[in-house]
Amino acid sequence: MHDLPGANIRDLVTLAGRWKVTPEVLLDGLPVTFASLGDPTTRVPLRVCEAIALRALELTGESGLALHLGLEMKVSSHGFLGFAAMTASTARDAIDLACRFAGTRTSAIGLALYVEGDTASIVIEERAPLGAMQELATLALIIGFWQLGRQLTGTMLDGAGECAFPAPVYAAKLPLGGRLTFDQPVSRMVFASSILDLPLITADAVATQLAKEMCERELLAIAPGLAGRIRAQLVAKPILPLEDAAKQVHVSPRTLKRRLAEEGTTFSAIRDDVRRQRALLLLADRGLTIGEIATKLGYTELPNFTRAFRKWTGMTPAAYRDRG
Repeated sequence: MHDLPGANIRDLVTLAGRWKVTPEVLLDGLPVTFASLGDPTTRVPLRVCEAIALRALELTGESGLALHLGLEMKVSSHGFLGFAAMTASTARDAIDLACRFAGTRTSAIGLALYVEGDTASIVIEERAPLGAMQELATLALIIGFWQLGRQLTGTMLDGAGECAFPAPVYAAKLPLGGRLTFDQPVSRMVFASSILDLPLITADAVATQLAKEMCERELLAIAPGLAGRIRAQLVAKPILPLEDAAKQVHVSPRTLKRRLAEEGTTFSAIRDDVRRQRALLLLADRGLTIGEIATKLGYTELPNFTRAFRKWTGMTPAAYRDRG
């Protein structure tokens, strides 16, 4: 069952108090208390989170709760993962930690870093239907990550955010302004890859190692699925045959297929998603022809790439690039 850490829901409940909505009223009749949300071990089922989000939107009358939640995001709300990322040496190290250990916070949302030349992106992967939580969670993450990135590097970061849902009514209020677009193929943050080399002002190698060890223990206790490991392999080496991927996780190709099916996916589906993310970044580089991009993604014929891209996004690669 998918869930979210109690600390993240506590932040939402606390935020609602700004509009005079008390925790008792917001949580009335729901299987969670404000006190229990303060326990680091509390996990709140996704459907209960959705009910709290809907009630918070209704009782506060503030449609832009995601904006406020993102602006007030705290590193401390992300447990050992937040501490590990905060004390990392560089922005890349922090993002790598966030992607690697995102599963310790929730199985409903994943993070993946893609880098192609001068451009990088952090993709927000919806691994379970978020329902009413989609807009709130996605925008809060995008805004919150920019805020935390600026605080941890001491630098005003440039970039853009993309959301895979329609623009909300409060879109004009969002701090990224025209750099935040909607109805996109995926939800992600796009920025210059040079940002990855920025040092963090809170870097502490010893503290990072301690926090990483705690994250490893949490991840081991959760027993992460095989799909995540295969995705990490394909991000590192996109043109990877199924047989080689199976060898790296010490199973036969047949067993790999069966275990991925048990997790509700396939090797081809994971590979296609990784290809899609890389394609979106590569198309931003106008120095590459679409044929060259197809080759980089492992397509031997351009029409095959065009058909795949249309399936992923509803448009051709050329149309996507022309849209800017």
